[in-house]
Amino acid sequence: MSWADRIAYCAHDLEDAVSTGIVSLADLPAEISEVCGETRRDQLRTFVREVVGATSETGELGMRPEVAAALSSLRAFNYERIYTRPESLAQSEAVIAVLRALVEYFAEHPAALPEPPGPDVLRSAVTYVGGMTDRFAFDTAVSLLDWDPARLPKGIGRGA
Repeated sequence: MSWADRIAYCAHDLEDAVSTGIVSLADLPAEISEVCGETRRDQLRTFVREVVGATSETGELGMRPEVAAALSSLRAFNYERIYTRPESLAQSEAVIAVLRALVEYFAEHPAALPEPPGPDVLRSAVTYVGGMTDRFAFDTAVSLLDWDPARLPKGIGRGA
């Protein structure tokens, strides 16, 4: 399962970053594009076929070293150029601030929860907020906590 998750998120996150202009396919190191291609489709096909083929040949779940190295390089590229860039870290901090404020509110106002909380009010608040979609959480923060929409992660706002 971890191979499938790693393959999927690496390829999809790269595609999302390219479509939003965070990176360009021209930025992709040659060791990645030469082994698995540049598009999500090519990458998924290469990595999935490799796991199936290598597992069939060896009886052990895995990939040949050169393809595993390309996946590792793609993951490292994503971390360096997408996940840990300053804008991404700022977005993470904004999300954490909203979620923390919502949990604190519901823990202090358990009657505002949609269902009566159990004996552990904080757990009930965390469970409720954890089940919110991003948009619902941000809309709730704006309407319930009078959260400044300018403090929301970019691209997420009321009616956005």
